Amino acid sequence: MDRLFHALADATRRDILRRCVRSGLSVSRLAEAYPMSFAAVQKHVTVLERAGLITKRRRGRERLVHTDPGAVDRARQALGELETAWRARVDRMSGLLADDPGPDPGPEAGSGDKETTEGQDR
Repeated sequence: MDRLFHALADATRRDILRRCVRSGLSVSRLAEAYPMSFAAVQKHVTVLERAGLITKRRRGRERLVHTDPGAVDRARQALGELETAWRARVDRMSGLLADDPGPDPGPEAGSGDKETTEGQDR
């Protein structure tokens, strides 16, 4: 999961995924769309491939990049599990807060009188 979320953390890599969903594209074709070198785009593709978000397939002399929808689904499932856990925690905290009105401030609260002890600066 760490590799997957690291890969998704970059806007260029997310854009590469969006472009490859429609159809497989070669790395050179992808590189045309970005103001960076071919080598930089290739590094982004490598990060996505190591995370399992894309696969490369040969078509003649080209290697086409395809998005792997299963990897995106795994990310969605992981986030769903985290959401479920956090919602349960928030619900428990809300229940605890609703049951406990908090400490009673007592009659002295808000009277404005402050005790001082000897030796304190005034």
